[in-house]
Amino acid sequence: MTKPKQITKTRLAIKLGVSRSSLYYKPKLPDRDEEMKHQIEAVLTENPEYGHKRIALELKLNKKRILRVMKKFEIRPRRRKVKKPKKLGDIGNEPSSFPNVSLLWCPVKEGVLWASDFTYLYFQGRFFYLATIIDVYTREIVGYHLSRHHQSSLVLSALEDALGRHSPPLWIHSDQGSEYNSKIYISRCHRAGIQISMSAKASPWHNPFQESFYDKFKVTLGFLDRFENLGELIAAIHEAVYYYNHKRIHSALKMSPVAYKQRLTTNNDRLIV
Repeated sequence: MTKPKQITKTRLAIKLGVSRSSLYYKPKLPDRDEEMKHQIEAVLTENPEYGHKRIALELKLNKKRILRVMKKFEIRPRRRKVKKPKKLGDIGNEPSSFPNVSLLWCPVKEGVLWASDFTYLYFQGRFFYLATIIDVYTREIVGYHLSRHHQSSLVLSALEDALGRHSPPLWIHSDQGSEYNSKIYISRCHRAGIQISMSAKASPWHNPFQESFYDKFKVTLGFLDRFENLGELIAAIHEAVYYYNHKRIHSALKMSPVAYKQRLTTNNDRLIV
Protein backbone atom coordinates (compact mmCIF):
# COMPACT_ATOMS: atom_id res chain seq x y z
CA MET A 1 0.00 0.00 0.00
CA THR A 2 1.41 3.35 -1.03
CA LYS A 3 2.02 5.77 1.83
CA PRO A 4 0.08 9.04 1.30
CA LYS A 5 2.22 11.98 0.36
CA GLN A 6 2.65 14.54 3.17
CA ILE A 7 1.23 17.94 2.31
CA THR A 8 3.65 20.76 2.91
CA LYS A 9 2.60 24.04 4.46
CA THR A 10 3.22 25.76 1.15
CA ARG A 11 0.85 23.42 -0.73
CA LEU A 12 -1.72 23.66 2.08
CA ALA A 13 -1.58 27.44 2.02
CA ILE A 14 -2.12 27.46 -1.76
CA LYS A 15 -5.01 25.04 -1.42
CA LEU A 16 -6.66 27.11 1.31
CA GLY A 17 -5.98 30.39 -0.43
CA VAL A 18 -4.10 31.91 2.49
CA SER A 19 -0.55 33.04 3.12
CA ARG A 20 1.94 30.48 4.42
CA SER A 21 2.73 32.63 7.50
CA SER A 22 -0.89 32.48 8.66
CA LEU A 23 -0.51 28.75 9.29
CA TYR A 24 2.00 29.32 12.05
CA TYR A 25 0.85 29.80 15.65
CA LYS A 26 0.68 33.36 16.80
CA PRO A 27 0.65 33.92 20.55
CA LYS A 28 -2.31 36.04 21.63
CA LEU A 29 -0.55 37.58 24.63
CA PRO A 30 1.18 40.44 22.74
CA ASP A 31 -2.15 41.48 21.20
CA ARG A 32 -3.85 41.31 24.59
CA ASP A 33 -1.06 43.33 26.17
CA GLU A 34 -1.39 45.96 23.44
CA GLU A 35 -5.13 46.23 24.08
CA MET A 36 -4.47 46.38 27.82
CA LYS A 37 -1.96 49.17 27.23
CA HIS A 38 -4.64 51.27 25.52
CA GLN A 39 -7.09 50.64 28.37
CA ILE A 40 -4.50 51.64 30.99
CA GLU A 41 -3.62 54.81 29.08
CA ALA A 42 -7.32 55.67 28.83
CA VAL A 43 -7.69 55.37 32.61
CA LEU A 44 -4.56 57.48 33.19
CA THR A 45 -5.93 60.19 30.89
CA GLU A 46 -8.79 60.71 33.33
CA ASN A 47 -6.85 59.77 36.47
CA PRO A 48 -3.18 60.69 35.84
CA GLU A 49 -1.96 59.80 39.35
CA TYR A 50 -3.46 56.28 39.49
CA GLY A 51 -1.04 53.47 40.30
CA HIS A 52 -1.53 49.87 39.16
CA LYS A 53 -3.81 48.99 42.10
CA ARG A 54 -6.34 51.73 41.36
CA ILE A 55 -6.17 51.04 37.63
CA ALA A 56 -6.96 47.40 38.39
CA LEU A 57 -9.97 48.47 40.44
CA GLU A 58 -11.14 50.78 37.67
CA LEU A 59 -10.81 48.08 34.98
CA LYS A 60 -11.90 45.27 37.33
CA LEU A 61 -8.82 43.23 36.43
CA ASN A 62 -5.98 41.54 38.30
CA LYS A 63 -3.51 44.07 39.68
CA LYS A 64 -0.52 41.82 38.86
CA ARG A 65 -1.53 41.75 35.21
CA ILE A 66 -1.86 45.53 35.16
CA LEU A 67 1.56 45.95 36.79
CA ARG A 68 3.18 43.58 34.29
CA VAL A 69 1.79 45.47 31.29
CA MET A 70 2.74 48.84 32.79
CA LYS A 71 6.31 47.64 33.30
CA LYS A 72 6.42 46.14 29.80
CA PHE A 73 5.44 49.42 28.11
CA GLU A 74 7.12 51.64 30.75
CA ILE A 75 3.84 53.31 31.68
CA ARG A 76 4.09 55.42 34.82
CA PRO A 77 1.50 57.51 36.65
CA ARG A 78 2.15 61.21 37.13
CA ARG A 79 4.15 61.98 40.25
CA ARG A 80 4.92 65.37 41.71
CA LYS A 81 7.11 65.83 44.76
CA VAL A 82 6.83 69.18 46.48
CA LYS A 83 8.71 70.23 49.59
CA LYS A 84 6.46 72.15 51.92
CA PRO A 85 7.91 75.18 53.71
CA LYS A 86 7.92 74.83 57.47
CA LYS A 87 5.28 76.75 59.31
CA LEU A 88 6.40 79.21 61.94
CA GLY A 89 6.79 77.50 65.28
CA ASP A 90 7.02 73.98 63.81
CA ILE A 91 10.27 73.28 65.65
CA GLY A 92 10.70 70.75 68.40
CA ASN A 93 8.24 68.16 69.60
CA GLU A 94 6.39 69.91 72.40
CA PRO A 95 3.08 68.37 73.49
CA SER A 96 -0.12 70.30 72.83
CA SER A 97 -2.53 71.63 75.45
CA PHE A 98 -5.13 69.56 73.57
CA PRO A 99 -5.11 65.74 73.41
CA ASN A 100 -4.14 63.89 70.24
CA VAL A 101 -7.09 61.54 69.74
CA SER A 102 -5.93 60.55 66.26
CA LEU A 103 -3.32 58.28 67.89
CA LEU A 104 -5.76 56.70 70.33
CA TRP A 105 -8.57 55.34 68.20
CA CYS A 106 -10.12 55.23 64.74
CA PRO A 107 -13.70 56.43 64.16
CA VAL A 108 -16.32 53.77 63.42
CA LYS A 109 -18.62 56.05 61.42
CA GLU A 110 -18.66 59.40 59.63
CA GLY A 111 -18.96 62.64 61.53
CA VAL A 112 -16.85 61.48 64.46
CA LEU A 113 -13.37 62.77 63.61
CA TRP A 114 -12.44 65.47 61.10
CA ALA A 115 -8.84 66.34 60.25
CA SER A 116 -7.85 69.85 59.17
CA ASP A 117 -4.74 71.29 57.53
CA PHE A 118 -3.66 73.71 54.80
CA THR A 119 -1.15 73.74 51.99
CA TYR A 120 0.35 76.39 49.76
CA LEU A 121 -0.05 76.96 46.02
CA TYR A 122 2.49 79.18 44.23
CA PHE A 123 0.73 80.95 41.39
CA GLN A 124 1.91 83.85 39.22
CA GLY A 125 4.60 84.94 41.67
CA ARG A 126 2.39 84.79 44.78
CA PHE A 127 1.54 82.24 47.44
CA PHE A 128 -2.05 81.18 47.97
CA TYR A 129 -3.16 78.88 50.77
CA LEU A 130 -5.77 76.14 50.61
CA ALA A 131 -7.29 74.87 53.87
CA THR A 132 -9.21 71.61 53.80
CA ILE A 133 -11.13 69.44 56.26
CA ILE A 134 -11.48 65.69 55.74
CA ASP A 135 -13.75 63.17 57.43
CA VAL A 136 -11.31 60.53 58.62
CA TYR A 137 -13.82 57.69 58.27
CA THR A 138 -15.17 58.35 54.78
CA ARG A 139 -12.08 60.27 53.52
CA GLU A 140 -14.43 62.90 52.07
CA ILE A 141 -13.33 66.53 51.90
CA VAL A 142 -16.18 68.13 53.83
CA GLY A 143 -14.97 71.74 53.69
CA TYR A 144 -12.27 73.91 52.11
CA HIS A 145 -11.25 77.51 51.52
CA LEU A 146 -8.61 79.35 49.45
CA SER A 147 -6.99 82.53 50.76
CA ARG A 148 -4.11 84.87 49.97
CA HIS A 149 -2.86 84.64 53.57
CA HIS A 150 -2.55 81.83 56.11
CA GLN A 151 -4.27 83.40 59.09
CA SER A 152 -6.98 82.21 61.46
CA SER A 153 -9.58 83.36 58.92
CA LEU A 154 -8.27 80.75 56.46
CA VAL A 155 -8.93 77.71 58.66
CA LEU A 156 -12.03 79.29 60.16
CA SER A 157 -13.59 79.77 56.71
CA ALA A 158 -12.86 76.13 55.85
CA LEU A 159 -14.58 75.10 59.09
CA GLU A 160 -17.61 77.30 58.31
CA ASP A 161 -17.79 75.75 54.85
CA ALA A 162 -17.84 72.27 56.38
CA LEU A 163 -20.41 73.17 59.04
CA GLY A 164 -22.61 74.74 56.39
CA ARG A 165 -23.00 71.34 54.72
CA HIS A 166 -22.46 68.81 57.51
CA SER A 167 -23.34 68.29 61.15
CA PRO A 168 -20.53 69.11 63.62
CA PRO A 169 -18.22 66.16 64.39
CA LEU A 170 -17.28 65.02 67.88
CA TRP A 171 -13.61 65.91 67.30
CA ILE A 172 -11.54 67.96 64.87
CA HIS A 173 -7.80 67.28 64.56
CA SER A 174 -5.03 69.61 63.36
CA ASP A 175 -1.42 70.55 64.00
CA GLN A 176 -0.38 73.23 66.51
CA GLY A 177 -0.13 76.05 64.00
CA SER A 178 -1.00 79.53 65.23
CA GLU A 179 -4.07 79.50 62.99
CA TYR A 180 -5.55 76.56 64.92
CA ASN A 181 -4.44 77.91 68.30
CA SER A 182 -6.16 81.24 67.71
CA LYS A 183 -8.90 82.21 70.15
CA ILE A 184 -11.44 82.79 67.39
CA TYR A 185 -10.94 79.29 65.93
CA ILE A 186 -11.01 77.53 69.30
CA SER A 187 -14.08 79.50 70.34
CA ARG A 188 -15.92 78.56 67.13
CA CYS A 189 -15.19 74.88 67.67
CA HIS A 190 -16.45 75.03 71.24
CA ARG A 191 -19.62 76.88 70.21
CA ALA A 192 -20.32 74.12 67.69
CA GLY A 193 -19.76 71.48 70.36
CA ILE A 194 -16.57 70.19 68.71
CA GLN A 195 -13.70 68.91 70.84
CA ILE A 196 -10.20 69.80 69.64
CA SER A 197 -7.35 67.37 68.97
CA MET A 198 -3.82 68.44 68.06
CA SER A 199 -0.62 66.76 66.95
CA ALA A 200 2.75 67.30 68.57
CA LYS A 201 4.79 70.00 66.79
CA ALA A 202 6.79 68.98 63.73
CA SER A 203 4.88 65.68 63.54
CA PRO A 204 3.06 65.64 60.17
CA TRP A 205 2.70 61.85 60.43
CA HIS A 206 0.10 62.50 63.13
CA ASN A 207 -2.16 63.84 60.38
CA PRO A 208 -1.54 61.37 57.54
CA PHE A 209 -4.99 61.76 55.98
CA GLN A 210 -4.41 65.36 54.97
CA GLU A 211 -0.80 64.74 53.94
CA SER A 212 -1.93 61.94 51.62
CA PHE A 213 -4.75 64.04 50.20
CA TYR A 214 -2.45 66.96 49.32
CA ASP A 215 0.01 64.65 47.56
CA LYS A 216 -2.72 63.34 45.26
CA PHE A 217 -4.56 66.66 44.98
CA LYS A 218 -1.53 68.54 43.61
CA VAL A 219 -0.96 65.81 41.03
CA THR A 220 -4.59 66.10 39.91
CA LEU A 221 -4.38 69.90 39.82
CA GLY A 222 -1.25 69.74 37.64
CA PHE A 223 1.13 72.58 36.83
CA LEU A 224 -0.37 75.91 37.86
CA ASP A 225 1.25 77.91 35.08
CA ARG A 226 -1.35 76.49 32.67
CA PHE A 227 -3.97 78.78 34.24
CA GLU A 228 -4.19 82.31 32.89
CA ASN A 229 -5.82 83.91 35.92
CA LEU A 230 -6.93 83.31 39.49
CA GLY A 231 -10.49 82.53 38.38
CA GLU A 232 -9.27 79.56 36.33
CA LEU A 233 -7.22 78.30 39.27
CA ILE A 234 -10.20 78.53 41.64
CA ALA A 235 -12.40 76.68 39.15
CA ALA A 236 -9.76 73.95 38.82
CA ILE A 237 -9.57 73.60 42.62
CA HIS A 238 -13.34 73.09 42.82
CA GLU A 239 -13.14 70.50 40.03
CA ALA A 240 -10.22 68.69 41.70
CA VAL A 241 -12.03 68.47 45.05
CA TYR A 242 -15.20 67.24 43.33
CA TYR A 243 -13.17 64.64 41.41
CA TYR A 244 -11.51 63.43 44.62
CA ASN A 245 -14.82 63.15 46.50
CA HIS A 246 -17.00 61.68 43.75
CA LYS A 247 -14.83 59.89 41.19
CA ARG A 248 -11.33 59.05 42.36
CA ILE A 249 -10.96 55.52 43.74
CA HIS A 250 -9.47 55.59 47.24
CA SER A 251 -7.11 52.64 47.75
CA ALA A 252 -8.36 51.93 51.29
CA LEU A 253 -12.06 52.23 50.39
CA LYS A 254 -11.86 50.58 46.93
CA MET A 255 -14.20 53.34 45.69
CA SER A 256 -14.66 57.09 45.92
CA PRO A 257 -15.42 58.67 49.34
CA VAL A 258 -18.95 59.71 48.32
CA ALA A 259 -19.71 56.27 46.88
CA TYR A 260 -18.45 54.72 50.12
CA LYS A 261 -20.64 57.03 52.21
CA GLN A 262 -23.68 56.24 50.06
CA ARG A 263 -23.07 52.52 50.45
CA LEU A 264 -22.89 52.94 54.23
CA THR A 265 -26.20 54.82 54.18
CA THR A 266 -27.83 52.09 52.09
CA ASN A 267 -26.55 49.32 54.38
CA ASN A 268 -27.75 51.18 57.47
CA ASP A 269 -31.22 51.64 55.94
CA ARG A 270 -31.42 47.89 55.29
CA LEU A 271 -30.47 47.12 58.88
CA ILE A 272 -33.19 49.47 60.17
CA VAL A 273 -35.82 47.84 57.95
